[in-house]
Amino acid sequence: MGTIEESLPEKEAGLDAASDAAPAPVRPRQALPPKGSCWYCEKPLDSVKRFCGKACADSFDEEAEYTR
Repeated sequence: MGTIEESLPEKEAGLDAASDAAPAPVRPRQALPPKGSCWYCEKPLDSVKRFCGKACADSFDEEAEYTR
């Protein structure tokens, strides 16, 4: 019967390989400064958020991809 410690090096090796993968692409929305309203639908927001929700953020990314 093996111990948990014996199985850990195998799992850690898999994590190292994943961390060597290419970084996620930078989305255009990540470069936008907060402006007090949603960049897609103009709904009022606080001074930290850029979008009111995931749907608007995804729509902004999709539109930005087509307008390049």
